[in-house]
Amino acid sequence: MTGFALALAACGDKLPSAPAEPVAVDVSAYTVVSSQVPVTKELNGRVVAAVTAEIRPQIGGIVRKRLFTEGSAVEAGQVLYEIDPTSAQTAVSDAQATLASAKVALASARAKAARYRKLVRIEAVSAESAEEAEAAYKQAVSTVTSAEASLKSANISLGYANVTSPIDGLIGRSSVSQGALVTANQTTALATVQQLDPIYVDATQSASDLLRIRRSFDQGVVKLEGGRPVVRLVLDDGSTYEHAGQLKLSEALVDESTGTVTLRAQFPNPKGHLLPGLYGQIRLEGAVMQDALVVPQVAISRDVKGNALAYVINANNTIEQRSLTTRQAMGDQWIVESGLKAGERVVVEGLQKVRAGSAVNVTGEAPPSTSISASTAPATSD
Repeated sequence: MTGFALALAACGDKLPSAPAEPVAVDVSAYTVVSSQVPVTKELNGRVVAAVTAEIRPQIGGIVRKRLFTEGSAVEAGQVLYEIDPTSAQTAVSDAQATLASAKVALASARAKAARYRKLVRIEAVSAESAEEAEAAYKQAVSTVTSAEASLKSANISLGYANVTSPIDGLIGRSSVSQGALVTANQTTALATVQQLDPIYVDATQSASDLLRIRRSFDQGVVKLEGGRPVVRLVLDDGSTYEHAGQLKLSEALVDESTGTVTLRAQFPNPKGHLLPGLYGQIRLEGAVMQDALVVPQVAISRDVKGNALAYVINANNTIEQRSLTTRQAMGDQWIVESGLKAGERVVVEGLQKVRAGSAVNVTGEAPPSTSISASTAPATSD
């Protein structure tokens, strides 16, 4: 018996011990909160003139003078070029002579027709002759009318010898010099005048993004304060243009090749600082997202496919890995569209030490970020 007991005791020494309790990992957490967040949308665009007029001659001839300074401001009706009017003046003289001859013929035809009306009543002439005289008179009236129209047209053409600006604006380089031969309605413009105050900025936006934004407004997720957006222009050097603009156009057509629509904003340009062709971004402000879930960026990681992930601490202080849909960046935070609820806690420090199922000990609570304010750092769209 003694040996059996010793054997049992020896075997008992080799029995496995109870598993050790997992060691809780120290982490810091952030409690997800919902709040109203100002939202902006930034779109790349180009500055374009509000009105562009290409100056072309409407008669042919030799350019006698150029009467403007390239790059200067011009006014509507200001003479820009003088074209040699010799041929136009000759046409006017011909038209005047033709009209004078037609009026003489008209006077003769009128007298003859009046005379034949009297003679036909006493049967001194035949009715046929009277009718022919009346027809000749009407033909003479028509000839005078035509000659008057020709003279008017010739005078208009003579007026085209002075090429004027149709609009107020800034004129560019001249494509011709004194002595150049120009032709009526030629394809090459003599110069271009652009109206720069106000001025437009055209930007493009994907049609899918536009639909998503409209859906957000329709569902009440985002609301617009003041009834219309405030439009700012961020210039290529990063500075913000001093004047706010207005959204003027959202095209109803989608470009089939790019899947985008064009937005147009109008800005005052009293100093002429904005020039056509400049690159910039229009920033649409004034929208507020309701009940947005705001999470620090440090709490969100990405998998190999780029999907957003977060480690959520459940009621048992155990880690759950959660897939998220992020909507917009806001400074050092993300707005989360789905995957989290207000009141849930996410890990912000100690991420390297945790995985799904890990027990954690929350040693610190990260406060809400104070680096973002509604007035200084609105959310921007992806």
